[in-house]
Amino acid sequence: MARPVSTFRCTECGWSTVKWVGRCSECQQWGTVVDVAAATGIVRAVQAVQLGEARTAKPITQVVENSDAAHRPTGIGEFDRVLGGGIVAGAAILLSGEPGVGKSTLLLEVAARVAATGRRVLYVTAEESVAQVRLRAGRTGALHGELYLAAETDLATILGQVDAISPELLIVDSVQTVSSSLSDGLPGQPSQVREVASTLIRVAKERELPVLLVGHVTKDGSIAGPRLLEHLVDVVCQFEGDRQTALRFVRALKNRFGPTDEVGCFEMTGDGIAEVPDPSGLFLSSGRSEVSGTCVTVALEGRRALPVEVQALVVATKAPQPRRVVNGVDPSRVAMIIAVLERRAGLRQLGEHDVYVSTVGGVRLAEPGADLAIAVAIASAMRDRAVPHELAAFGEISLAGEVRPVTSAKQRGAEARRLGYTTILDVAAGSVRSAVEQAMLMSSGARERELDAAF
Repeated sequence: MARPVSTFRCTECGWSTVKWVGRCSECQQWGTVVDVAAATGIVRAVQAVQLGEARTAKPITQVVENSDAAHRPTGIGEFDRVLGGGIVAGAAILLSGEPGVGKSTLLLEVAARVAATGRRVLYVTAEESVAQVRLRAGRTGALHGELYLAAETDLATILGQVDAISPELLIVDSVQTVSSSLSDGLPGQPSQVREVASTLIRVAKERELPVLLVGHVTKDGSIAGPRLLEHLVDVVCQFEGDRQTALRFVRALKNRFGPTDEVGCFEMTGDGIAEVPDPSGLFLSSGRSEVSGTCVTVALEGRRALPVEVQALVVATKAPQPRRVVNGVDPSRVAMIIAVLERRAGLRQLGEHDVYVSTVGGVRLAEPGADLAIAVAIASAMRDRAVPHELAAFGEISLAGEVRPVTSAKQRGAEARRLGYTTILDVAAGSVRSAVEQAMLMSSGARERELDAAF
């Protein structure tokens, strides 16, 4: 009798093989290849179901709008900004981030603010004990009578807690540590994550209960678990931050109820997490003097314009390969800007110098709008001429040495003028050579005025 041949299939992309492997050769995901029954080739016809009048599809114009589906504010303005105005009834929200960034602290604050409005909140912690969460809540001032805590790792027990308490908001921290008896495998495996998430989302839709799920991330920063998890939920938020700084950002990668270009700013303090409604001064040097190699740009974080100071340092070297060290900016764009300055702006000596470029405050500049400020900072450090404090620059630099326009230029200019930057270098400069010369002329003019005033 022939031995049956097993078939292994990837739960993410459907790739199949006759031998088990730990990593899918198609989508490169780990732990997604499972043993499935071999296809028999028998095709069964699906019988149509007789629909009643209540379930028959109707024109969208005849669908009655549900007033309960409006956004309900959480009490944290920056988090509401990212969600599009608040939490929608029945919405499934996934919040991911690196370990220690402050996901649990933020959600505990959200739970306390929602409970303060009179709505009952159930906070399920699957990673900590109730006493540990109570200790953190006492430190951050997140204590309220309508906030219920439960330390559970079993999905059926969590559903029992929901039936017993009848909350208006459910928070599960985290989805990777909860397991279901209906699925095989350990907690955190793709099959378990899929079963737990789909069950919680089904309960959220049936009961109009908003659910906040905490998700882990992998080494490369992507959300752990099956990719299906991001497709099931309504909102995917990314909590970002550097452990060396107290600043935190919340971005919406997916939002069915609002925009995805908003960003919320927070600051981690000893008393918990605090909102930063106006982060304009976080990325500027405090009390900086006239020093060469600095220039301010106006970056766009979502719909918010933020001034960011770019610093550069140029040092002569005798090494055959000069160093190019960057922090907070794209290394490839800095290399391109250095090449454009050498070829188009007349800075021929850059090939014999080490160039260091960094941003203030730990912010990362990924957009091309910061190209002109980086070029001005490098030219200022190369010529040892300080750029005036009242100058700001933003614009994209092409390989031909032209300054190209960037998005939301009016908003950037208005924010720069509001903060006292009277001189703005943008697309009106025409070329990077012209922009650098204008900045250098202003610098030398300022020095001459200072010398005249001294004498």
